[in-house]
Amino acid sequence: MADAPVLLRSGKVRDIYRWRDEIWLVATDRISAFDVILPNPIPGKGILLTSISKFWFETLPAAHPHHVLGFDVPLGVPSPEKYAGRLTRCISAKPLTVECVIRGYLAGSAWEEYRQKGSAWGRPLPSGLREADPLPQPLFTPTTKAEAGHDLPMTDAEAEKELGQNLFLQARDRCLSLYSSAREHAAKVGILLADTKFEFGLDSHKKLLLIDELLTPDSSRFWPADEYQPGVSPPSFDKQFVRDYLSTLNGWDRQAPGPALPPRVIQGTLDRYREACRRLTGSEPILPKA
Repeated sequence: MADAPVLLRSGKVRDIYRWRDEIWLVATDRISAFDVILPNPIPGKGILLTSISKFWFETLPAAHPHHVLGFDVPLGVPSPEKYAGRLTRCISAKPLTVECVIRGYLAGSAWEEYRQKGSAWGRPLPSGLREADPLPQPLFTPTTKAEAGHDLPMTDAEAEKELGQNLFLQARDRCLSLYSSAREHAAKVGILLADTKFEFGLDSHKKLLLIDELLTPDSSRFWPADEYQPGVSPPSFDKQFVRDYLSTLNGWDRQAPGPALPPRVIQGTLDRYREACRRLTGSEPILPKA
């Protein structure tokens, strides 16, 4: 029997293991909102996230080079059902200290800033834009990578100082290329890719690798094209459904512990993740019965 993976840490969604010389990302069914892990899982969510990431890593030329070794569970690993459908086997890489966000539409925190200042994360924008309007061109808006609490906006100059000019330009250019390719594919299946977050790391030879999840509803804002209407916040295939529900609650201060989710919100969230997976990948994995 093969040796068992060793748990290194648990994140908001993923459990991180080491197995021999590999790093394993195992997507759980946990869901977080406002940086708080909620008490109710979304059954099958981790399998859907992994299926979507797998699709992008395997089909987007711009995703190369990346950290993925495979998505299979090696023979002989104890309790293989724990990892099946949820596992991404990876090269060990040192994550960059900057998170890379690309925005193609005026939404979320960028919209809030634009209403107040006429800019998006410090980047000036034309006047007269509406909520959910497409931006004149995609914006690269890096952030800090906070160990706790919220990531904070960075200017290009701050990100370049943090990473060095060469790494900064590599990361920025790859982000724009990835976003362009993914946005084109999503449009063909009736989805608008409003914004997304990419993460990068360095391998043992200091080569820049795309790491972590890729273009999932947890890291991206996906809108159904047939329901899109500038001027209002569009419906989405991500956890905005959960945030919207939580925003209706009185008495929760957005601190742990989070409130329980009712069955209709759990099912509604799962339905949105499943629809995103079906459209983007052309298929849907078999999910375990609840």
